[in-house]
Amino acid sequence: MDLNRSARRIVGVVAGLNLLGALVEGTIAAAIGSVALWADAADFLEDFLINALVLAALGWSVASRRKASYALAGLILIPAVAALGTAVYKLANPSAPEAFALTGTAVFAMVVNLVCAILLMRLRGGGALLRGAWLAARNDVLGNVLIVAAGLVTFVWVSPWPDVAAGLLLAAVNLGAAKEVFEQARAEEPEIEFDHA
Repeated sequence: MDLNRSARRIVGVVAGLNLLGALVEGTIAAAIGSVALWADAADFLEDFLINALVLAALGWSVASRRKASYALAGLILIPAVAALGTAVYKLANPSAPEAFALTGTAVFAMVVNLVCAILLMRLRGGGALLRGAWLAARNDVLGNVLIVAAGLVTFVWVSPWPDVAAGLLLAAVNLGAAKEVFEQARAEEPEIEFDHA
């Protein structure tokens, strides 16, 4: 099967799943005031934008894809900034999120992100853009594990700190992913091309 056509279909499905995740998590984050869920909802939105960019860029020249990869590295910073901003707000207005909603939403998000990571796994060697999309999905699964852990701790210790800590760790993970995508885009070989559909 043509790689470009197959990649487009996979990336399109992943983009739709991420938009759904952003809407669900953003709604619940607003309802319970969770730093970690706000960061993860922003991460879902960032992943939707990343996959939309990848979808558009698959047919572009290598030089254009490299420029798009730099933009992708910037998009990966969105959840880091969201988490930091929300953490500052939460420190000024401390309250623990509802533990059951936090944990349940994180499990939902983890399932969505795991499906996305599995779908993107076979495309991760296709250049900086596709690797960036896969890294974002992989990091999201790890982030959801952190949020589940924060929710479980909040069942026992009713405090905003587990949620804030998970949000800040998500920010650190996304900073590392942005650096990796940026470095791969700089090093990407000009002869790597996709077959056009």
